[in-house]
Formats: sequence, structure tokens, C-alpha cells
Amino acid sequence: MTKRFALGIFEDEDVLLHAVENVRAAGVKIHDVFSPYPVHGIDDALGIERSRLPIAAFFFGMTGLAFALWMQIYMLGFDWPMIIGGKPHISLPAFVPVAFELTVFFTCHGMAITFFTITGLYPRFKVPVMDVRATDDKFVMAIELDETSSQFPRLTQLLRDNGASEVNQKEMTNN
Repeated sequence: MTKRFALGIFEDEDVLLHAVENVRAAGVKIHDVFSPYPVHGIDDALGIERSRLPIAAFFFGMTGLAFALWMQIYMLGFDWPMIIGGKPHISLPAFVPVAFELTVFFTCHGMAITFFTITGLYPRFKVPVMDVRATDDKFVMAIELDETSSQFPRLTQLLRDNGASEVNQKEMTNN
């Protein structure tokens, strides 16, 4: 499937932020913005909601904690009970280091798997790039174009009025 995009190339991040607000105010839906480094306030300007990944992290951590406690209580209390140093079979203070490590382990691995699954950032042979200058020194605003209408001239004028140094059209194939 091939999609067409109008790419507005900007020189300065402040101009980009102002342009994002103006383009959204004009009723145009922005596909994404690419920059060589994180731009403070771009999420709010694009209207991106806060991530729910911390909620998933909490549940992954609770799963790791429950697994660690269950594993230690089962192993040391029922499966192979041993008296170590005169402590009781189920000694919760002794379980804290392993429980902490498994909580962290489950949380970080679960968050990484969830993040890569949701965003689709997985290894590929050909990585789609809108404009290679976005990794160097330019800021790129991508707006998806409709198949039927010819809205590119209107978008070109809108982006140039808001400070774009150049406006290009690019087709991307979804592999």
C-alpha cells in the first residue's frame, strides 16, 4: 500500500512548534513530526495523549513480585524445605532481594516488549525514512495526502506561510 505525504522542512524548532499549532488550527491532521533531537512541547502541540505504558509497567512489576514470592515460598516452604541458619522455612525478609530483582526484571522486559509491539519498531531490512535530513539538522512535518483530492498546493502554501523552508511530496510504501 502506497501513501503520499506532504513534507514541510523547517530550520528551527521554535518555528516548527508555532507551525504545528497553526496547521492544526487550520484543521489539517499532521501524520508525524521528525526531528534530530527531542523538542520540548511537541507532544502537546501535536495533541498526543499521555502514554499508558506506566500502567502496564505497574502490572508487569506486580506479576514479577507475585511470581518471585510464589516461587520462593513454594520452593523453600513446600517443595524442598530446608532450615538455613536457624530461620523458618518461609522467611519473608530473606525473600526481599530475589523479589526485588524479579520485579525489576519482569517490569523492564515487559515494558520493552510492549513498547516495541505497540509502536511496530522491530528489526527490518529496509527502514522507512521520510527525509534523511531529519536525522541531521532539519525538522520535518509529515502530512498524509488524500488519494482523490489535490490538496498539495494548498498545503504547500500553508506550510510556507508558517515558516517551512521547503515543501516536498513523497510516496511511502508500507512493507
